[in-house]
Amino acid sequence: MLMSEVVEKPASESSNSGSGSSAAPSVEVYAVYGVEPEIQAYAMAKYSRSALSMKEALREISQQKAEKFLNTFYFQYGHRSIADLAHIALAIERLSILAAIAVADEQRWDGQERSTRYQDFNKSGYYVPDFGEDHGASQLYRETVDSLFAEYESLSERMFQHLASITPKPAEMRQDAYERTLRARAFDISRYLLPLAANTSLGEIVNARTLESQVSHLLSHTHKEIRQLGELLKRAATSPAYNVNQESLKDLVEQIRATSPELGARAEQELLREVRVAPTLVKYADPNHYEIETRRALRQVASELMGDLPVASAPTVDLLEEEPLEVELASTLIYEHSHYSYRQICQAVQAAGEQIRLEIIDLGLRHRGRHDEMLRAFCAGQQFRFDVLMDIGGFRDMHRHRRCVQIGQEFTTKHGYDAPEELETAGVRQNYDAAMQRTVSVVEQLASRGGAEAHENSQYAIPLGFRKRTLFKMDFAEVVYISELRTGPAGHFSYRNVAYAMYEAAAKKYPALAKYLRVHDVKEPVDLLKR
Repeated sequence: MLMSEVVEKPASESSNSGSGSSAAPSVEVYAVYGVEPEIQAYAMAKYSRSALSMKEALREISQQKAEKFLNTFYFQYGHRSIADLAHIALAIERLSILAAIAVADEQRWDGQERSTRYQDFNKSGYYVPDFGEDHGASQLYRETVDSLFAEYESLSERMFQHLASITPKPAEMRQDAYERTLRARAFDISRYLLPLAANTSLGEIVNARTLESQVSHLLSHTHKEIRQLGELLKRAATSPAYNVNQESLKDLVEQIRATSPELGARAEQELLREVRVAPTLVKYADPNHYEIETRRALRQVASELMGDLPVASAPTVDLLEEEPLEVELASTLIYEHSHYSYRQICQAVQAAGEQIRLEIIDLGLRHRGRHDEMLRAFCAGQQFRFDVLMDIGGFRDMHRHRRCVQIGQEFTTKHGYDAPEELETAGVRQNYDAAMQRTVSVVEQLASRGGAEAHENSQYAIPLGFRKRTLFKMDFAEVVYISELRTGPAGHFSYRNVAYAMYEAAAKKYPALAKYLRVHDVKEPVDLLKR
């Protein structure tokens, strides 16, 4: 039935219609508050199987009924959309930036992380991987990360003083606002020295299906910290949640108990009961066999296919041409498990022949279980595909564009690092280069020492200034959105340059459409006091 054809009860049947007045609309809309996420999901799911109103359904449901329903329809029958209705807020604190990137690598994710622009990370601390009995590796790692933080602190202050010396404070601007703005600009530069080990915090609001998928993905990760984080997220969803009103409710219960012990006991039962946000929907999230086995197989194939081929130089942003779907799928599956550009991989895949391409695609699906979504690499066919090589710090901002399909390569020092232009004018470029070059040597040493996950552990010492390669696939609307949003003068110069290069590549390929992209020219001078 079309919305314009909604049928209302006759006035004679309406309880609130009066003589001479028109009938009130029969539709009812109300917000729901104070319901546990899984109970809410069950109540909404009942719309498809019951004529009860939401209020009636919520009055009828108990936790036991919800669990029984969800066990049957969600786990046995595979009606996974039910979990889309249970939304959960989670706080994740004191995890590494490397781990935070893994947590946020979810297309259906909503969250916020600590900003390296507005906060000083010098006192945040950092993550130390498990080096086992290799105390030499542990000491080398700590010395390197401590040195990077010391350089970060020094550079933050040096850049603030330099920017203040070239940027007079307007008379109408308050001193605290002036300093806060320039310190943010200084952090834009000094963050290039922050290692991936630096502690951060983030909050996320996700539905239970996304959380289940996220936990499974984290439990399957290559890094121990991230696997442990998956366990902690699972535990947080199934254990008693933090109640912000707990202390005030305790006081209220004691006041009631003083008046009436019987009523106080009842109040305690109702007001102080433990709430678990997803005791049923996330409890079976386990490591994903499909993801683990496919990663192992594709890494081997990528190594064999590319061999010892040198990594060719590539532009910061490369807009790729269209190729047959089988070529795109095979190339994308290999891309994630190498450090080569998409063009280099695509050339190798095309040269390998049709049989090898189909074998690669088969490997991408061979271990897929009944309820496994296809790997992200199979999200193919977008008109715009950009192979982007940019610093990790800037990538973290671009990573937020979850309407894109993003295929990321792992962290490495192989692609070198970026150096902001202001380092030269401030006279600190030499110190910066020395710190980055020392880190390259240490990362290589740590990776070659052997031991469990030595390669993965070495990545935590990599500063955010080193480059990372990521494949961004999107439609035209997303190209416009990113180009317009990320070229704004208040943004970080790293992602501004990337977004503008995306615009230039799209405009070159489709010149008739270029006029519809309202971008800012990144070559124009920027007022450092405009945020």
